[in-house]
Amino acid sequence: MTAIATIRSIVLECADPAPLARFWSEVLDRTITQRDDDWWALERHGREARMCFQVVADHVPPPWPGERGEQQVHLDLEVDDLETARATVLGLGARQLSDVIDEDDDMGAWQVFADPAGHPFCLVT
Repeated sequence: MTAIATIRSIVLECADPAPLARFWSEVLDRTITQRDDDWWALERHGREARMCFQVVADHVPPPWPGERGEQQVHLDLEVDDLETARATVLGLGARQLSDVIDEDDDMGAWQVFADPAGHPFCLVT
């Protein structure tokens, strides 16, 4: 089957896009290409999707773990070294939400964090 679309952007809602864009720029090694009062964007050369940050008045971070699907979406980021990646994201302002989970399956080990605006994401080996 031929795709009818490609992902143009992944957009995270937040109260303040500047610190969130800076955080994800460092984590993903992407360039901040757009800075407006209510919209910041990160891009990387090639056809990868942009990552954008949009101001939403009275933004409330999703709870983790959610009881009824409040999270709705999160990012799984593959890393080579979980401990090094953990130290890096914490140094950039992430908050740890779980201990390391290792279920010895094809997923490998992972750990859950929240970015500076409270969006959950996982570092996965």
